[in-house]
Amino acid sequence: MLKSEKPQEVENLRKMFDSYTTIGVLNMHKLPARQLQKMRQELRGAAEIRMSKKNLIFRAIDVSGKEGIKQMKGKITGSPALIFSNENPFKLFRLIKENRAPASAKAGDIAPRDLVITQGPTGLPPGPAISTLQKVGLKTSVQQGKIAVAQDKVVVKAGEIISADAAGVFNLLKMEPMEIGLDLVAVLEGDTVYDKQVLDIDREVYLKNVEVALQESLNLSVELGWPTEDNVELMVTKAFNEAKSIAVACSIAEKEFIEDIMVAAIREAEEMKKIIPQ
Repeated sequence: MLKSEKPQEVENLRKMFDSYTTIGVLNMHKLPARQLQKMRQELRGAAEIRMSKKNLIFRAIDVSGKEGIKQMKGKITGSPALIFSNENPFKLFRLIKENRAPASAKAGDIAPRDLVITQGPTGLPPGPAISTLQKVGLKTSVQQGKIAVAQDKVVVKAGEIISADAAGVFNLLKMEPMEIGLDLVAVLEGDTVYDKQVLDIDREVYLKNVEVALQESLNLSVELGWPTEDNVELMVTKAFNEAKSIAVACSIAEKEFIEDIMVAAIREAEEMKKIIPQ
């Protein structure tokens, strides 16, 4: 970029800060240009990716009047880029995550999660491959003329550097433990910054937790006798059942409960027959 173009770039970034509700920081380290182009196409209409030099991003942040934007300075790392959107941060993260593609591992890569090799046949014939697998701590055996892994093994833990031996084993087993895609480091919405650890939620687990919380709050409100539009039917049912239990236990003859009282009396009579000699 020419020196004369830098002030204009800073101004363009500043305007973009003001134009979008959600601003994210990306780390573009080792992202192939082809993958970036694909992501831009996938996100078209939902988000805009802006590549710029780190010092120009800092200057644009300094001159911006957007609330909370200065918090993003500490999130800019590696080979940075910015992503602008009007989607909420969680939806933006999900869009990015859904468009990641599997990739083979190379020595020096950082494991995105615990990389596990599971037990079972490998399809590899016995020979030098056995010692290659054993270099990373895998226990092996030979089954039906093929190498088999005897038990599950975490070869590389999340956040650790993948060694040359581990990368060799993954490639030997034709595993693609890495992912190619945008690395969304953090997102600003309003004056709140969300790190990717917060944004990376399991939707199924989250919805299940919401369901459990709703059910537990409903149960609690019923037990406390706190009527609401959502629980009043349950409260009436609970009160009716409790009244029926008392009526049956005390033999209070009411038309709603007379059948239950008779059933209970018959049951008691049958039990008495068992203990009273004939």
